[in-house]
Amino acid sequence: MNILFLAAEATPFAKVGGLGDVAGALPWALKENLPDADIRLVLPLHLTVDAARWGLRPLAAFTVAHRNGPITAEVYATTHRGLPVYFIGGAPVAAIHGVYSTDPHADAVKYAFFSLAALALTRYLDWPPDILHAHDWHTALAVHALGHYRREGAFFAPTRSVLTVHNLPYMGPASPLLLDAFGLPPANEASGLPTWARSVPLPLGLAAADAITTVSPTYAREILTPEFGHGLEDFLRRRRERLHGILNGLDTDLWNPATDPALDVRYTATTLTLRERNAAALRQQVGLPQPEERLPLLGLVSRLTEQKGVDVVAEALRLLADFPWQAVLLGTGEPHLENALRRLEADFPDRVRAVLRYDDALARRIYAGADVLMMPSRYEPCGLAQMIAMRYGCVPVATETGGLADTVRDLDLHPRHSTGVLFPEATPKALAFALRRALALFPNRRRWQALQRRGMAQDFSWRQPARAYADLYRRLTP
Repeated sequence: MNILFLAAEATPFAKVGGLGDVAGALPWALKENLPDADIRLVLPLHLTVDAARWGLRPLAAFTVAHRNGPITAEVYATTHRGLPVYFIGGAPVAAIHGVYSTDPHADAVKYAFFSLAALALTRYLDWPPDILHAHDWHTALAVHALGHYRREGAFFAPTRSVLTVHNLPYMGPASPLLLDAFGLPPANEASGLPTWARSVPLPLGLAAADAITTVSPTYAREILTPEFGHGLEDFLRRRRERLHGILNGLDTDLWNPATDPALDVRYTATTLTLRERNAAALRQQVGLPQPEERLPLLGLVSRLTEQKGVDVVAEALRLLADFPWQAVLLGTGEPHLENALRRLEADFPDRVRAVLRYDDALARRIYAGADVLMMPSRYEPCGLAQMIAMRYGCVPVATETGGLADTVRDLDLHPRHSTGVLFPEATPKALAFALRRALALFPNRRRWQALQRRGMAQDFSWRQPARAYADLYRRLTP
């Protein structure tokens, strides 16, 4: 089985968010379940990719048709952990410095070009894929184009497509002129798409895909509702038989408190008390006072967006002023939310530190030193932070939505099997009440450590998700 894997980002080559974690782990996890499969990952050659570090070698050059004249695609190749990885460059890719830009049109051109070049690469290699697995709107046009190519010739006739939705609201810009420029038609009425969606990349891919997956079972159900469907709920309900919710996994080698080099003290579930030394080191690093007695340390590791409920965190902590706690808040994002965290730190100088930047090492120290991770997301297709937190013995307090509902078992609902605290809605009062529930247990050292150990014992590896994807591929191919 030939499997073509397309994504905008993948660790360790380029990463902005959770998509990078998935694309950087799933192809290799699939290889364990499909040992005879030929799996190949294709990425854009972002200007931030270190070609020398990864040993990229020139492989091919060909053109992608465009109304204003053909655009040259330059392909570079390497092998990473035994699998081929290709990088596609060209003028539309080089026009943007990073993985994404602030210009929707530039992104649309970049990823339309990349999607079509990736399909052209398989022709150049004379390597017809059995499965095209694309991710999010950036590569959805490859699925849309494949639907037309399959009708036009034998090369792609056997190829079946899987499109994974990591975050439905991010559909890409409507681009009827762009589609026309690259020789792609919009969808028609027969597609079942609402009129507004017939030239939008993600809906086009969803209409053409042989299978649609989301990154958690709960999110697969949520997007069939008006609250989470963003105008596509009726269309998705009609394609329900093609929709599958497969929970993301975690790279358990990359996220391991027993081996993580970023930690001051490494530990396991049997040496859990060593975490207290990480808590002390974390407080020292961010400038929080060291408490005389054991004091709960709350953490936030997040993009600072409304989706993640960062505004809820700021207000909830004010509601908890009568409780003993300290908090370390890490992230960067929307300016008004950064300002809200700055004000919180100013109002609680001995209790709050807001670190407004991206800092992977500090994030790991928060997972390894904080007692509680706050995740009041308004929606969360999957979420990896709660999985990482549990693996590091940090108790998640999270909204009961999407992948959070699928991975966290509530303290009161499942007392013998609980791994965290869930609350029903992303409001300050709901989060504050959930934190009170967690903090009420915290002084009971034996029960708190039992809660931590249950979280650390969860299997969030890619083993089960990769098996589910492998089974899906087999069902799709003759």
